[in-house]
Amino acid sequence: MATTADFKNGMCLDIDGQYYFIVEFLHVKPGKGPAFVRTKLKNVTTGRVIDKTWSSGVKVEEVRIERRAYQFLYKDEMGCNLMNSETFEQISIPETVINGAEFMKEGDTLEVVIHAGSETALYADMPTHVIMEITYTEPGIKGDTATNTLKPATVENGATVRVPLFISTGEKIKIDTRDGSYVERAKA
Repeated sequence: MATTADFKNGMCLDIDGQYYFIVEFLHVKPGKGPAFVRTKLKNVTTGRVIDKTWSSGVKVEEVRIERRAYQFLYKDEMGCNLMNSETFEQISIPETVINGAEFMKEGDTLEVVIHAGSETALYADMPTHVIMEITYTEPGIKGDTATNTLKPATVENGATVRVPLFISTGEKIKIDTRDGSYVERAKA
């Protein structure tokens, strides 16, 4: 058990059976009345951010979570199979809890957030940027670099990304996994 005096950014709390990260907090001591703590909490599973005010000194249930590196092996009917990079233990998690899952390919390293008490995976994050090769896109026309127009391109794992007109099939590009957007051509 922790109290409001123990709050810090990134701390995980169990509130009514749901897990929340503290995004920010502020201890307030008004001139009149008791002290209180204002917090912004982010739901671990849904990502929704809520505001909550606590009386000073209230006890809360702290949840111990760990971030571990796992390597993506393959997908099957059970979900995505991952292997711990240190212990070689394998786990299977649903694709829906992986942020940026459409850009996963074999061998990618993901950061999995695990509830330390029950050893269950809460969610997983892909690296912020991945480099992928374009397998198909419509050919660009010489001189089409002046406008900011985008065209669809299929990358090596089958996902579709919007790229500038000058990008052609066979090139490697850097993709932002948070929103699936084109960042730049990959440096050779």
